Amino acid sequence: MKKLAWFTVFLVIVGSLAVLLKPYLPRERGETTMMGEVIKLPEPRLTGEMSVEEAIAKRRSIRRYRNESLTLQELSQLLWAAQGITEPNRKFRAAPSAGATYPFEVYVVVGKVKDLEPGIYHYDPFSHSIKLVKRGDFRRALQKAALNQAWVGSAAIDIVLVAYYERTTKYYGERGRMYVHMEAGHIGQNIYLQATALNLGTVAVGAFYEDQVAEILGVDGVPLYIFPVGKI
Repeated sequence: MKKLAWFTVFLVIVGSLAVLLKPYLPRERGETTMMGEVIKLPEPRLTGEMSVEEAIAKRRSIRRYRNESLTLQELSQLLWAAQGITEPNRKFRAAPSAGATYPFEVYVVVGKVKDLEPGIYHYDPFSHSIKLVKRGDFRRALQKAALNQAWVGSAAIDIVLVAYYERTTKYYGERGRMYVHMEAGHIGQNIYLQATALNLGTVAVGAFYEDQVAEILGVDGVPLYIFPVGKI
């Protein structure tokens, strides 16, 4: 009887440890990502197979994508090109920003990325990682909020740029709003050129209901741009 009691205590302890350690154990493919989990992205490559001149020449807005998954490396490159740290000491990023105020947060709505569960993720440029915000495939919801533009729903991922104007306007006043819009263009072109260099397709989407997109993402900033990205 005493042995049975000790065995029961042992099972309780083992079960408790399993629950506590689960976030740190490798996930099986297809296992649900834990809410709030941080995923370190592969290091971005600083050299590629396509020159910047060729990428500029080949850049196009592409709205049709194959029903295939992106890789984590491709996702890593795209997010790095958008807002990645390119100067470690001063924390300068891949796109220029007025006064280095960096008013944008980058979110990615993931539908089809190998070894990554569908969900909404927030990009952290300082650790080059993404954090799960919401679990599930929100591409169709985002498509509906974007006036039902089909490419938003059919892309493997949708990169969303969310602006926090006050980061810039507190230094530059109302003129800072114009600087924020300029920066959105800088980031967008980086996404275009990186997608082109990776033989991926994207298109800049500006027609959507900002309040609906903000609700889907769960943010209090202003969504300014959506970039669907997929295999072509």
